[in-house]
Amino acid sequence: MRPVTIYAESTPNPSTMKFVADVMLIKGGQTAEFLTQASANGHSQLAVELFNFPFVQGVFIASNFITVTKSDALQWEYVANELQSFIVDFVRKNEVIVEKVPEVIVNTNDLTDDSSSVAKKAPVIKTEADQMIVNLLEEYVTPAVESDGGAIHFQSFDETTGTVTVVLKGACSGCPSSTATLKGGIESLLKSHMPEVQEVVALAD
Repeated sequence: MRPVTIYAESTPNPSTMKFVADVMLIKGGQTAEFLTQASANGHSQLAVELFNFPFVQGVFIASNFITVTKSDALQWEYVANELQSFIVDFVRKNEVIVEKVPEVIVNTNDLTDDSSSVAKKAPVIKTEADQMIVNLLEEYVTPAVESDGGAIHFQSFDETTGTVTVVLKGACSGCPSSTATLKGGIESLLKSHMPEVQEVVALAD
């Protein structure tokens, strides 16, 4: 059993709690988000077992932290210690936390021009503008978002309308303050570096 320390940290989203470890939980800057126990099967046994807690509604794993989203049925003061102890015990006994990173599945039968289909598409870097947006997000936004227990991923850039579409995960998904961050922070950042950007929007899960 390896020595591991994990502490709980609140996030701007009152429904989520961030559990930070002193070991890496997933490699190479990857992330894994599970919104159901079924989606975690074959990908992360830790996530599967976390869903056995009746109040757990989502599990997000990135670098050295796990963000857990709970239902409104219980307050964190009643369940945070129990979750922390469970995660510590699991990570001490298991070196591999994410056995297989989930992939974005593209359903070619469903691809239309409406916004609901965009969520099914894996992000594709097509132009220099796309790459510049990705670079700006990784340099200026990702560290701050990760510190809050979440993640942001570039989805697409429509050069015709100047609209950047991103995907919010972990604590950022459904967070009351994420809209303000999106508009006041990320949108302003991209506009200041790229005049062609007019708006930043987030895909709903």
